[in-house]
Amino acid sequence: MHWPWKLVVGENCWIGVGAWLLNLEPITIGDDVCVSQGALLCTGSHDANDPAFEFDNGPIVLQDGSWVATRATVLRGVTVGTDAIVGATALVAKDVPAGARIVAPLGRPVG
Repeated sequence: MHWPWKLVVGENCWIGVGAWLLNLEPITIGDDVCVSQGALLCTGSHDANDPAFEFDNGPIVLQDGSWVATRATVLRGVTVGTDAIVGATALVAKDVPAGARIVAPLGRPVG
């Protein structure tokens, strides 16, 4: 965790060994959420089109019952919906709807 004051964690949550919460902006974790080993929640980025390479950050929200599996990456500005699963090694750059399962690399929904 980068800045503790920008992290809110609900009840009955589990954050695995080696998980990295780069919270330059707020990360909000609901109740009954699992962030598995080696997962990365990254609220920071840069604007590659800006000659000054300014920050392009955004918050992350993990809603109740969601699971970010081992070595998955959730990028800035993403909300992972209630009871959604981000599978092992998935890369998520867009919101994940409630109940969805993102299990393939590059965040392609399967099933």
